[in-house]
Amino acid sequence: MKKLTGLFFALLPFFSCAKEKNIIMPKVLETKNMEIEKGIEVATFAGGCFWCTEAVFLELTGVKKVISGYIGGTTVNPTYSEIGTGNTGHAEAIEITFDPTVISFGELLEIFFATHDPTTLNRQGADVGTQYRSEIFCHNPAQKQLAEDYIALMTSENTFGKPIVTKISDASKFYVAEDYHQNYYNQNKTQGYCSYVITPKIDKLKKLYQNKLKK
Repeated sequence: MKKLTGLFFALLPFFSCAKEKNIIMPKVLETKNMEIEKGIEVATFAGGCFWCTEAVFLELTGVKKVISGYIGGTTVNPTYSEIGTGNTGHAEAIEITFDPTVISFGELLEIFFATHDPTTLNRQGADVGTQYRSEIFCHNPAQKQLAEDYIALMTSENTFGKPIVTKISDASKFYVAEDYHQNYYNQNKTQGYCSYVITPKIDKLKKLYQNKLKK
């Protein structure tokens, strides 16, 4: 669990997810040759603290399951404390199981970029370290192509006003995080980090993507 200190509260104004940004997201240009076959699919995103990203994607219609975990490093069966050193190479990430006939990978991509800052290298707000990097771990060539095309589109439109640093990688071994990390926000909404950092993300999601939320 992240400790809340005087420094945490001093840094609250700098939490990117706590500041409302007037960013208009371009729509993902999904073409027929990029369509993923019908059925259950998996997407893996890293966008800062996985408590945040998990909470966002659990809200979406068509998302069957979201698991918090670690990916992209070298240590076998890493623990949260090992990840926190920044020495394992892993990112805090989420594995999303979704129905592409209800919500597409492209729609997930748009929401991923809309709900974190993809312009800060190895950082989200006051969470600093390689474990908090922005990265898309692709499970097939269609996902990789779509991610590359969408970043190119946002770059051409200067969506964020700064260069996008999000990495695109092939999916590797995903290690499920400890039990207490799973569904963390919904079980700890009054905890300081949740109320000050994650709740604003959820509020933004509800404002921008109300038609995509579970009833």
